[in-house]
Parts: sequence; structure tokens; C-alpha cells
Amino acid sequence: MRLKTTLDQWLTLYEINRAGSIQAAATQLNKSHTTLIYAVKKLEQQLGVTLVEVKARRAVLTDDGKSLLRRADSMLEQARELEEMSTQLGKGIESEITIAIDHLCDRSWLYQPIAAFLKDNSNTSIQVVETSLSKTSDMVTSQEADISIITLPITNYPSEAFGIVTMLPVVAKSHPLADKQALCLADFTTNSQIVVRDLGSNSKQDVGWLKAQQRITLDTFDHAWEAVEQGVGFCRMPEHQLKKRDSSKITVLKIENADMYQVPLHLTQPKGAKTGPAAKCLFEILLESRKQRLGI
Repeated sequence: MRLKTTLDQWLTLYEINRAGSIQAAATQLNKSHTTLIYAVKKLEQQLGVTLVEVKARRAVLTDDGKSLLRRADSMLEQARELEEMSTQLGKGIESEITIAIDHLCDRSWLYQPIAAFLKDNSNTSIQVVETSLSKTSDMVTSQEADISIITLPITNYPSEAFGIVTMLPVVAKSHPLADKQALCLADFTTNSQIVVRDLGSNSKQDVGWLKAQQRITLDTFDHAWEAVEQGVGFCRMPEHQLKKRDSSKITVLKIENADMYQVPLHLTQPKGAKTGPAAKCLFEILLESRKQRLGI
């Protein structure tokens, strides 16, 4: 279907409305007064509607003109965005970047920097993939991600320290283990342990396993938290999740020689020198946020 009108015609109408007169709009568009009058008349003929009228020696939009322009505004904005995106793509700036984040990471460490990044990078979309255990390594070695938040550094992939997560053993206050003192590993063998699934496809890892006879395997810590609350079993949970949730129904266990353990997190660019400018920009913002967060 062929359109009667062009973007340039709607831009002319937009500038007349914004500038308040045809003469001012002509100056803004670097066109002659006559050219704009002709453009408006032609647009009115094409649409069969009066768009501009003269009031107090000034050209103003009619009610019909204003109504149509309101709908054209979004079209003009989309055209501007397309041109800006084309410019960025021409410079090699990615239209989308992928971030892999290990499930142990405090998500605020990622999303606050993303918010800062988007203020100046509105045309780059971001895909966030949550990983765990061997899947975390897979996303790096396969170079599926532009940026990865990983646990231990991976051979041949330079990384920067990003933070430390403390893991604590927890149960519901209604769970039998919650009332026991001086717990040892033997106390856990007859209780169900809740673990988060290794999402990797090639190898499976167990971290924080306490040799319970029965394990309940879930996809995320969000599910694990709900399972713990309902008394399903005990689980190692990141301390930052305990601080952000209502832990009134939860008890942190004290275990002989196993009260807690800590997991270091690192930041890496899996594609190395092939990393695009948008991903590099976000990587630098993440590093700067780390400095502020850790006071370094």
C-alpha cells in the first residue's frame, strides 16, 4: 500500500506547531517560507483536512491538525530512533548485548549499573541470563555472553574481582533442626537438603553438599527460599537474600566447622578483544560501581 504522505511533511507540521509560526519553522528547517506554505497546502490536499489556520496574524494548527499531529508524534520519534540506531550500528555499537550472571550474585550489583548505562545507551537492548555452577563456565568458554559474572576465574579468560557472597545454612523455625544446639554434619544426613540445580549441559557440580540422604533440587534460590519457609528442608542461602527478605520464619543454623562459606565473584569479558563498544562501556560502569560498593 502506497502512503499519501511523507515523514518530511509531518515534520514540517510538527515544526510549525512547535515554533508557533511558519516563518519560525522555516528558519528552524532551513527552508523558505514559501516552501513550507506549499508543503502544508499539499498535505491538506492529500488528506482532505484543513491543518493550519491564521489567527492574530499567526499560523496555528486547527483542532484536526493537532489531533493528527498527536498521532504522528510517535511516528516521528520512531524515525529519529531508527536513524540514531543506524548511526550506532554503523559505528559498530551493538543492538543487543548478553550478560550472564551467576545465581549467587546480588542482583542489585548488576541492575543499578545497567540503569546508569541505559541513560546514555537507549538503543542497545540487554539480555540477562542467570547461570549456576558449570553453566556459568559454559557461558564464558562458549562466548555466548558479552559480559559474565562468574565465581572462580576461568583459564585464559582474564577477570576482575567483583565481590564476595557469604553462604549460610538456614531452615524454617518450625523445622526440627531449628531447635538443636551444637549441630554437626551427622545431624544433616537424615534431613532433606534443598539445592539449586546445576544448569550446565555437560557436567554437574555439587557445591555446599552436606551428604543428606534426600535432596530437593530446584532451579533458583527464589524457589529454594519458598521451600525453606514451608519446612521442606535445609538450604545454603546467600546472605544478601536473607537481608532482603522477610526472615522472621527462618533460622540460621550454627554447624560445627561449617557455619558459613564464602564465594568470590568475578567479572569477565568472554569475547575478549571482540567485545563491542556497548559491552565495554557497561563493563567499565560495572567496575566503577564495584569500587564505590567496596570502597576501593
